[in-house]
Amino acid sequence: MCLGVPGQILTITGDDPITRMGRVNFSGIVKEVSLAYTPDATVGDYVVVHVGFAISQVDEEEAGIVFEYLRQMDELDELTAGETADSGPQTAGQSRSAVGGPPSAPQGVSQ
Repeated sequence: MCLGVPGQILTITGDDPITRMGRVNFSGIVKEVSLAYTPDATVGDYVVVHVGFAISQVDEEEAGIVFEYLRQMDELDELTAGETADSGPQTAGQSRSAVGGPPSAPQGVSQ
């Protein structure tokens, strides 16, 4: 399933809005993601990340609610599979998504 997962921006690098990157904390898992689609996002803000890109900003309460829903649905396995609290940067150009692995289609559905 393709998911957008909320996380909090820890640091931001780059001045160019197209190439800005942020280290984002997803409940203990830290990934590097592109902030190109969220130019107003700053350190401390919460963003929803999909395949290595922050696609929208959310407030802390909404981020917590979404994360809890994902936890209840057991959809956080991709995020935590084989990861440590700071497994190093995972940039948007790499083959894995920012949430720990490639998205997969439901059985019988082609991508």
